[in-house]
Amino acid sequence: MAKYIGPVCKLCRREGEKLFLKGERCYSPKCSFDKRDYAPGQHGRNMSRRRKRESDYGKQLRAKQRARRVYGVLERQFSKYYKVALQQRRGITGLNLLQILESRLDNVVYRMGFASSRAEARLMVTHGHFIVNDRRTDIPSMLLSDGDEIAVRESSRKKTYFKTLSEIVEKRNVPAWLERDAKTLAGKMSRLPERAEIDGSLNEQLIVEYYSR
Repeated sequence: MAKYIGPVCKLCRREGEKLFLKGERCYSPKCSFDKRDYAPGQHGRNMSRRRKRESDYGKQLRAKQRARRVYGVLERQFSKYYKVALQQRRGITGLNLLQILESRLDNVVYRMGFASSRAEARLMVTHGHFIVNDRRTDIPSMLLSDGDEIAVRESSRKKTYFKTLSEIVEKRNVPAWLERDAKTLAGKMSRLPERAEIDGSLNEQLIVEYYSR
């Protein structure tokens, strides 16, 4: 299972904005982006000045890269999702793509508040702490459908992290397209999200233009 293993704070700096890839740390004074809000590398400060003069291709590339990094998906899988959104689903391609990304198991675990970041959610899924429709799964990229139910495994509830999770989860908001029971650490995907319920800073139209070149 391929994944990015480099320093994630550099990804935020490259995109020129916080992507909140480290959960709670991104809201604290320890956030690296707050200390160095320019692009990484020897010429990082100069690159930040040139961002205002980006070409159309540059804007399309950055939109695609930003979406990839927010959801923690590598290029090969991201392009595969785009083909599915274009060829196998009806409707608007850009919205289809975002809905596919949102319906990933690791993202749903994060959206339900069971993890402070998608990276943490991915790790917990990989370690087999969740069941989907009463079946254990360790595949973070698994795509959920309407009506799918997820829950923390009974054996995992004995671990220290999950013993205190109920109190933490209640403080975290859950989107309207998901249902969550904080006490039982379970939830359900009731439907696909609408565009207004997905990160508004993502520009799916530029992503479609990038792959349509």
